[in-house]
Amino acid sequence: MAIRVFLAEDHTILRLGIRALLEREADIKVVGEAGDGREALKRIPQASPHVVLMAISMPGLNGVDVTRQIRKELPEIRVLALSMHTDHRRMSEMLQAGAQGYLVKDCTAEELVKGIRAVARGQTFLSSRAADVITRDYVRQGLQKEDPSVPRLSVREREVLQLLAEGQATKEIAATLHVSVKTVETHRAHILKKLNARSLAELVKYALREGLTSLNH
Repeated sequence: MAIRVFLAEDHTILRLGIRALLEREADIKVVGEAGDGREALKRIPQASPHVVLMAISMPGLNGVDVTRQIRKELPEIRVLALSMHTDHRRMSEMLQAGAQGYLVKDCTAEELVKGIRAVARGQTFLSSRAADVITRDYVRQGLQKEDPSVPRLSVREREVLQLLAEGQATKEIAATLHVSVKTVETHRAHILKKLNARSLAELVKYALREGLTSLNH
């Protein structure tokens, strides 16, 4: 039986290139694609993939939070991250969210196909560059405890923050998340307080720094 793969990648030309590459493999079938995090969440259940190839930076909802929801609601689906980010923090966030593997976007076509097959079998897979980064940073940093001074946003607060940073108005966010305007305003107030921020500009800077959005969409 062919491995069913869903492509969640916001760059159209890259997504088309990956699809063309995978369609050459007899044991892999691309069953769907999306260029937006929320669009991916809607389409993935219908496509019933074995593996989701997931970008981290996507509009609407970033790949970390999409992965977290997929693993919670559809635990049988496996996630393989594909990202330009090569820092230990981004990789750790994806793996902690439930991704079974991580590929850096400069990986070879062979690594991409090998990663999909490995994750489909239930194995963990890291491309050679991703493995080098994680190993190097682990050796340098050792086992560090989480810094209690770093503000922790809830999943919903992260969603609201990303949409705010991407320029959506309060009413638009309420419609997107299917909540009331008052609820969005409450979340925004909590976010401002937690981050000790005084303006939308400061929230945008935080969202960019934390990789919740790239704004390059």
